[in-house]
Amino acid sequence: MSAVIESPRASAAPMSVFERYLTVWVFLCIVVGIALGQLLPAVFQAVGRLEVAKVNIPVGVLIWAMIIPMLLRVDFAALAQVKNHWRGIGVTLFINWAVKPFSMAFLAWLFVRQVFAGHLPADQLDSYVAGLILLAAAPCTAMVFVWSRLTGGDPVFTLSQVALNDAIMVFAFAPIVGLLLGLSAITVPWDTLITSVGLYIVLPVIFAQVLRKRLLKNGPAAFERAMHRIGPWSIAALLLTLVLLFAFQGEAIIKQPLVIAMLAVPILIQVVLNSGLAYWLNRKLGEKHSIACPSALIGASNFFELAVAAAISLFGFHSGAALATVVGVLIEVPLMLAVVKVVNSSRGWYES
Repeated sequence: MSAVIESPRASAAPMSVFERYLTVWVFLCIVVGIALGQLLPAVFQAVGRLEVAKVNIPVGVLIWAMIIPMLLRVDFAALAQVKNHWRGIGVTLFINWAVKPFSMAFLAWLFVRQVFAGHLPADQLDSYVAGLILLAAAPCTAMVFVWSRLTGGDPVFTLSQVALNDAIMVFAFAPIVGLLLGLSAITVPWDTLITSVGLYIVLPVIFAQVLRKRLLKNGPAAFERAMHRIGPWSIAALLLTLVLLFAFQGEAIIKQPLVIAMLAVPILIQVVLNSGLAYWLNRKLGEKHSIACPSALIGASNFFELAVAAAISLFGFHSGAALATVVGVLIEVPLMLAVVKVVNSSRGWYES
């Protein structure tokens, strides 16, 4: 029981400078990646060929370096706490698994295939739709702890909803992605999709939980010291992955620089829709503000590391899917900080 109580408190660490200005670092990665891709095309082509069973080895290593520090924060023992706030958990699950992926599939169809179709590369339309679906099908794992902290969210509830979503994601991610891609008339490479789930969800979860238990044997303080050392790996690996992606995507972006803005539109609407709906539903059901905030925030944010990895495995570095998932990384921090500001400033209305 002690791990369940101590771990959420540790998980709710304040937002670091690196995390707060993640959009700035991502923008710099865009510039650096595009420049290096134009200057050293042969080097990045060689990196792109380092594959085994359609899995790019350098990216696989970087994705693990991104995901493991985040999954170390997740304590599946917190699942025992789910029943204590079943209404908030119910809203979270409804938004994440019944609303979010399906609404994004509709928004992707509307904006990519209808509104902006004439301004986007015709051969990448399906790929953009696929990337947006991958982004929406993966609920946030790590950053939601930060968002919850900034809103005074209940740390035990935050941890329990993340643990439950991660457990569901192991089984639901591939079927939901496969279903929505099929409904969007996009060919589903099931073998690669299932391999991605194993490599980027199942194995990292198992490895992280084993490592977590070993680190906690020395006490919470030792665990936090270890996390302080390991944590920067995640951001560094993310930025290196983005440099690789933009090195491959550089030519397409130079030709059509507005593509990022057009892909950002459905993501922006998705964040507003999901966070607003979850916040309102929690209020209608009578949940506390400290529960409604993390419930709304996890519904609005994404496990973009998994989405990036899956997009690269399924469609490749040069794909519109990979670019669409990276747009999610680019705009998530400012969007989520805006959601944090809204739920904080509306507390009086919520509790009236």
